[in-house]
Amino acid sequence: MTLTPVEADKILADNFAPWVLDLGLSVVECGDRHAVLRLPWSDRLARDGGGLSGQALMAAADTATVIAVASARGGYGPMTTVQQSSTFQRAVLGADVLVDARITKLGRRLAFADITMTAEGTQEAAARASTVYALLG
Repeated sequence: MTLTPVEADKILADNFAPWVLDLGLSVVECGDRHAVLRLPWSDRLARDGGGLSGQALMAAADTATVIAVASARGGYGPMTTVQQSSTFQRAVLGADVLVDARITKLGRRLAFADITMTAEGTQEAAARASTVYALLG
């Protein structure tokens, strides 16, 4: 049973630190083994030169993984990041980012995901990440 975006947004609101909530992430879509979140553009998240900061993108990728894992498992359970690797391919300037997390393997103790972050209105990825999560419950 996958989550609805409303259920997934509630997981965000109930389980994430205030600074993560300050990013303004919202769930656009949930599926059997994926989730898509929107990271809204904010000047507060921009760095010198006007591009969206890598830290914001990394936090969004990490958060999207939690939602994708929760959707794949039919609900939220305790989990923690074991590994995250990110690559930044092009600057995001003045656009929301769609953060698409896809579960590549879901085991009893570990989950693996690939995340693609794309500025809205473009086809080419701005950044990519891979994550490994320990499932604690």
